[in-house]
Amino acid sequence: MCAARLGPAERSAALERMAARELDVVVVGGGVVGAGVALDAATRGLDTGLVEARDFASGTSSRSSKLIHGGLRYLEQLNFELVREALQERSLLLQRIAPHLVRPVPFLFPMTHRFWERPYVGAGVALYDTLGLATGLTRGVPGHRHLSRSRALRLAPALKKSAFTGAVQYWDAQVDDARYVMTLLRTAATYGAHVAPRTQVVGFLREGERVTGVRARDLESGAELEIRARQVVNATGVWTDDIQELVGGRGQIHVRASKGIHLVVPRDRIHSLTGLILRTEKSVLFVIPWGRHWIIGTTDTRWTLDKSHPAASRADIDYLLDHVNAVLSVPLTRDDVEGVYAGLRPLLSGESEETSKLSREHVVAHPVPGLVMIAGGKYTTYRVMARDAVDAVVHGLDQRVPPSCTDRVPLVGAEGYQALWNSRHRLAHSSGLHVARIEHLLQRYGSLTGEVLEVVEGDPSLGRPLTGADDYLRAEIVYAATHEGARHLNDVLTRRTRISIETFHRGQAVAQEAAELLAGPLGWTGEQVKREVEYFTKRVEAERCSQEQDSDQEADAIRLGAPEIVPVVAPERA
Repeated sequence: MCAARLGPAERSAALERMAARELDVVVVGGGVVGAGVALDAATRGLDTGLVEARDFASGTSSRSSKLIHGGLRYLEQLNFELVREALQERSLLLQRIAPHLVRPVPFLFPMTHRFWERPYVGAGVALYDTLGLATGLTRGVPGHRHLSRSRALRLAPALKKSAFTGAVQYWDAQVDDARYVMTLLRTAATYGAHVAPRTQVVGFLREGERVTGVRARDLESGAELEIRARQVVNATGVWTDDIQELVGGRGQIHVRASKGIHLVVPRDRIHSLTGLILRTEKSVLFVIPWGRHWIIGTTDTRWTLDKSHPAASRADIDYLLDHVNAVLSVPLTRDDVEGVYAGLRPLLSGESEETSKLSREHVVAHPVPGLVMIAGGKYTTYRVMARDAVDAVVHGLDQRVPPSCTDRVPLVGAEGYQALWNSRHRLAHSSGLHVARIEHLLQRYGSLTGEVLEVVEGDPSLGRPLTGADDYLRAEIVYAATHEGARHLNDVLTRRTRISIETFHRGQAVAQEAAELLAGPLGWTGEQVKREVEYFTKRVEAERCSQEQDSDQEADAIRLGAPEIVPVVAPERA
């Protein structure tokens, strides 16, 4: 089966098809949960559509810690079932669903107390490994091991010798979160789903009490359309309460947003062969290997301001630097920080005032006939959330529908990935690219790498790296528009690639070149190229300035000073 393309023509066709007939289900929200719902529904044979107001994964699902993990800290909360479920999903993703996108990553847990901590931490990590085995699958990652301080220092010479007494090393997994969502959506489209970004829901269609579809606006053209569906699924994360208001505020789900920020620093700033996990007074802090970089995060603070563009303040950045510097022999400074990103966790609201204590479990509700709401959860368990949401959809349909099969459906690019990886030297020779380039492509596209190489064959100049971001080929910029649903420069530099957080210039140095590459497949005029570059530049400048502010309120006000590339439509009440 050929993977579906998500280019401009496919987007237009998807909007036409969604407006032309009644669907079985339309999904609102193009993050990991919405994408998972679309794939689950499509692979059960349901006629499925999905709309997203901005770019795919532009909210929480591109701003996570980029880990696929069970949640070691949830063991302390005795939430064994949540950990077991997440570890089962980790095994599925590593070994069956997305081996080209999800890969093992080691972590070192430095200990600071000599007597009680090793047996305590050791028991927790041993239980973590055991729960990972109790799934019918192998773990997919090595087991943990105990290390003396001297052995730990050989793995992580960057650690301050006086800061710890010994360590435990264990393994989890990581993923490029935005790329994973886009691949989920391409897979859903391959099985017949119709997906369209930059399409904002502004109201619901109703027949009496029943929801019968959505009213939407194509933000690229301004056109209004009605999408009729037998069931609507709201999978909008931190926007859940806003969507509930469109049906009169009725619903059993209330979500509180928690802000988490991350720093990106060059790999040579921390001399270590392994990631780190550190205990803080509130939660844990990760130092995560990320190609030629480290990701350091995260924070966990309540956020009540703009949900589209949460801003990181100076206080957030200093908090992370202070905590990681407590264990590093050579401290990091703000000058070492290449990139900063902030995201919002959609936590189910409860009794606690502290967001770090709110639930990471998910809930599905059916507030009115024809509408299913799904919220909460964590990235790792998106597939379970999607399955439960589609089960609720099926309950509202008057027909027999097969059970979920997404635990046995590899994402596009997974089939044949290992064989191509084993043949990477041959691929390098035949393509004329260095084997390191082929490895980079395989770990981003899997067995779809051949499609990227075809782009280079058609125009050999696209086989050159971007000037100023040489981890990425020029062909990848074009491919993002022709195959991966990118509509704007920001989509490409922030989510299809990670140039905006992996370079000290944060993408500004490549903006013009990338915009000119996008102009052809997206049909841009010279004026549109100029507008895209200006918007991206203003966004980066606003983010830099916001990160110098002392409070959330000040940072948010400055970040909102950057204009949107397309108009943001205020929701209307249904």
